Amino acid sequence: MRILFVGDVVGRSGRTIVYERLPGLVRDWKLDLVVVNGENAAGGFGITETIYRELLDAGADAVTLGNHAWDQREALVFIERAERLIRPINYPAGAPGRGAALIEAKNGGRALVVNAMGRVFMDALDDPFAAVDRELAACPLGRGADAVVVDIHGEATSEKQAMGVFCDGRASLVVGTHTHAPTADLRLLPGGTAFVSDVGMTGDYDSIIGMLKDEPLLRFLRKIPSARFEPASGAATLCALAVETDPATGRGARVGAVRLGGCLEPALPAFWAHDGGTA
Repeated sequence: MRILFVGDVVGRSGRTIVYERLPGLVRDWKLDLVVVNGENAAGGFGITETIYRELLDAGADAVTLGNHAWDQREALVFIERAERLIRPINYPAGAPGRGAALIEAKNGGRALVVNAMGRVFMDALDDPFAAVDRELAACPLGRGADAVVVDIHGEATSEKQAMGVFCDGRASLVVGTHTHAPTADLRLLPGGTAFVSDVGMTGDYDSIIGMLKDEPLLRFLRKIPSARFEPASGAATLCALAVETDPATGRGARVGAVRLGGCLEPALPAFWAHDGGTA
């Protein structure tokens, strides 16, 4: 299975590059499964139903969230009917929506998508490891699902790496989100799970983690908020992780970084370069 995971989409700039580039990547790379983290898609904070639908129309098969899941209040309502919108699984019992979903991939395969949120330097939610473990046991890779994707939304690199080790051999990929800066540790773990500590954001990198620079900088300098954070609106970089799985096991076989557009150095997965994807 060919899987593309698109990192945190930030504001209009991030949405624009997804709408412009994702349909062509689905076509040129013959993608079977696309997962997009959309928790910053609406003005940098949360997601609306309209944006959720637009991401699906662009080629996403599932949309994951994170600590900004409820920033747009309408999400508390529409998430119940949005079967492919996945919030962190370790929210306390009674939270609306779902933390995992079994998705039909574009090739007809079954893909389990799980979203979890870390607890180090984050809101103190329930144990993400226990929650993920229950899902992987209930829908095991190779029997219940042809592919398993775990989005671990967290601040601490150590916690995200621990989740990768915890899921190694039981997931096709474990991908870190939230910090909006792509890390260079993408690799196949010993058990065959593709992993990266943070895939990076899909947004304008001429910014401070996707926001216009003045207000975040002033808060660091003066410790006094003076205005709202606003997403930067320049040319965005689409940051993603490309994974090709072993058809016999569902584990990762090849993994590569994707960076398209904007001011970051372009990157394409070498193993799909011959299929026509362009930077």
